[in-house]
Amino acid sequence: MGNPLLVAEGLPPFRHIAPEQIKPALDKVLKQNRDWLVQRLAQTQAPDWDNLVYPLNEQANQLERLWSPVSHLNAVANTEALRQVYNANLPRLSDYHTEMGQNLALFEAIQQVRSEDECLDAAQRKALDDSLLSFRLSGVNLPPDKKQRFREISQRLSELSSCFSDHVLDATDAWLRQVTDQAELAGLPESALEMAAQAARQRDLEGWVLTLDFPSYYAVMSYADSRELRYALYRAYATRASDQAEKPDWDNGAVMREILQLRQEEAELLGYANYAEVSLAAKMAEGTQAVMDFLHDLARRTRPHAEREYAAVQQFARDVLGIEDLQAWDISYVSEKMKQARFDFTDEMIKPYFPVDRVIEGLFALVERLYQVRIEPKQGVELWHPDVRFYQIYNPDDSLQAEFYLDLYARKAKRGGAWMSDFCGRFLKRQGLQTPVAFMTCNGTPPVGDKPALFTHDEVVTLFHEFGHGLHHMLTQVDYPDIAGINGVEWDAVELPSQFMENWCWEREVLDMLSGHWQTGAGLPEALYQKMLAARHFQAAMGIVRQLEFSLFDMQLHLDTEASQPGRIEAILDAVRAEVAVIRPPAFNRMANSFSHIFAGGYAAGYYSYKWAEVLSADAYARFEEEGLFDGSAGQDFLNEILQQGGSRPAMASFVAFRGRKPRIDAFLRHNGLQDAA
Repeated sequence: MGNPLLVAEGLPPFRHIAPEQIKPALDKVLKQNRDWLVQRLAQTQAPDWDNLVYPLNEQANQLERLWSPVSHLNAVANTEALRQVYNANLPRLSDYHTEMGQNLALFEAIQQVRSEDECLDAAQRKALDDSLLSFRLSGVNLPPDKKQRFREISQRLSELSSCFSDHVLDATDAWLRQVTDQAELAGLPESALEMAAQAARQRDLEGWVLTLDFPSYYAVMSYADSRELRYALYRAYATRASDQAEKPDWDNGAVMREILQLRQEEAELLGYANYAEVSLAAKMAEGTQAVMDFLHDLARRTRPHAEREYAAVQQFARDVLGIEDLQAWDISYVSEKMKQARFDFTDEMIKPYFPVDRVIEGLFALVERLYQVRIEPKQGVELWHPDVRFYQIYNPDDSLQAEFYLDLYARKAKRGGAWMSDFCGRFLKRQGLQTPVAFMTCNGTPPVGDKPALFTHDEVVTLFHEFGHGLHHMLTQVDYPDIAGINGVEWDAVELPSQFMENWCWEREVLDMLSGHWQTGAGLPEALYQKMLAARHFQAAMGIVRQLEFSLFDMQLHLDTEASQPGRIEAILDAVRAEVAVIRPPAFNRMANSFSHIFAGGYAAGYYSYKWAEVLSADAYARFEEEGLFDGSAGQDFLNEILQQGGSRPAMASFVAFRGRKPRIDAFLRHNGLQDAA
């Protein structure tokens, strides 16, 4: 074949993509796009949707089909050769997008289409309004010298974000701890020991190997009796990519400061006081004060509960475990012991009931029941790793609705966390409908030996969360790519479908679909389910204030015009913790240095979206609780008014269309066991 990145149809031929093909493919597509635009803007023909906007959508779609497999491979199958080419071409891509966003003639042509094309439907008008705002946020109205500076900033920010991610990945992959005396691993459950032994075999080492991949880290922090071992992993994890790490080679300190300085400069170029105002210009929230009020109000409601929860941890640690000086590396361990004592329940108890195939089967069965679609595996598709699976979604009339890849397990050279991204979106082209294709990525516990992968309930919840994003992308019925699926959805509403899906993981009827003991096939016992339910809200308030700490830190960081000054990041974080945190981490903790969401993941001055959207999702799910979990009208309405609408109208309009009113916070508080915080 020719260059596999230039294939206009079908799925990415992953086995044929090589780093040296990236630049030539990008050269060709960028040149074609630029040449066409020059010619089109030189014409005297009045612009309309068909002769201007549709061709622009085609060009953007081709570029996305080229770059998204490259970006995805860089995240899930990272190599030095790929990284070098990816990072070399990222500024070129950023420069192209900024150049398009600053093209005044194009901006005026889009304005003309918006005001004069009488054939536009409501969704097309929304797409154009979004586009015009994007032009303004790209500096289209700036004088030439400031436009050039804006482009330089955009280029550099793309480089720095990628550098931040690389540092976190390298720092995570570089650390391991070999253990040769099993006594050091006392307390770890059998599944964690098997995983550590497998990690050692994979590296040709004796004994057991512990890493900073989350399944390994979580097992040690929750179960290891050795306080020294917990401290070692906590310190390594909490100092990743920082000056406090054993190897400070990947310190993100200077990277973060430069990112913040450039974001502030960009904001001032655009006429905003700070970057937080830029970020919120395209979000649901009415302004930075509205966000801060929301976060402070939630903190006021929940912190007293969190303080009582933490006091109970301290007392249990002292009275039962003899730990007088409770430290950050003790809290998960003590909490797990406390949960076991209080509820006769641990997360490890239910893992045998969540073998991965049964979980996936149950997830698909739920989605099929709610939305009347059919999900089927497809073989013979090129994949980037043997663990990856591929599926297709069919409509009731047997037409193909969407396709997706599922990459579930943690491994070396794969970025941590969980996310949904897309290869391409729904797009009604002249030659036919382009089917949306999603990548759904988790970092769950991998299979060990002959055992299947056994998920914790938290890992099941994470899979449901990402699948909610995927459904939002894949089930859309909007034909215009800029507002199809998650595109065009305000960032602080984009978590609504994902967090909505998490609720189902607690329902008995759904757990019956998801669970089956990996050896016997027996469903989750009722007694164990009741214990799990009883423990559901255990330390819920502590979890909320932890998220509020992240959210307030993110907002304060981007409200503060001096945040890039040396020592300022740490000072802001300390001030936020003094206000809302109940757990004060040690001085060496450098959480910010691996906070990829805000420095490399698109959540800058937007991390509050998780709690903002959780209020929406809890209230949306409450309708199912009120009318019946599998009530046909509720499921159909959620499909029609939320998932299928994508970004074709404001998120609040979609929510009101589904719920019949604006959102209320009471369901969120109830779902977290905080009814009395209302």
